[in-house]
Amino acid sequence: VQLPVVYQKAKEQVFKIWTTLQPLLVVHVGLASAAKALIILEQCGKNKGYQERDACGFHPEGGCCVLDGPEKIESTINMKTLWKNISVEGVDVIFSRDAGRYICDFTYYASLYYGSGRAAFIHVPPLSKSVTAATLGKALQTLILAMLKQCGEERE
Repeated sequence: VQLPVVYQKAKEQVFKIWTTLQPLLVVHVGLASAAKALIILEQCGKNKGYQERDACGFHPEGGCCVLDGPEKIESTINMKTLWKNISVEGVDVIFSRDAGRYICDFTYYASLYYGSGRAAFIHVPPLSKSVTAATLGKALQTLILAMLKQCGEERE
């Protein structure tokens, strides 16, 4: 599902994903235009600080994703473990605890909130000569399979 760069609409779609599909895990992928040949694994989402306006010129009331929600929510996926144990060809992978304060982090927090932590967020670089769609697709497949393996280990 491609989410719009609009806080409220993105949040509504994330809620709909969790309530209608009831997935084991939701993996969000967002573009980090400044990242060159770098995949960033985000560990947590933050609830406050959303002051930048979205594509429609709005920002959330009080700069907050979920009123009375926790300050931050950690993913049940251990991104640091993925970062340490997975290597992907043609692109570096790094670990982060700050997805920024725009639609990516907002969406991630909402998904972590509605999915009780069973969400992941991966920032990817723009496609280029060094990072092709095939390279990026293979890297995402490797990472997502490892995430699903972690989910399976949790359930056992």
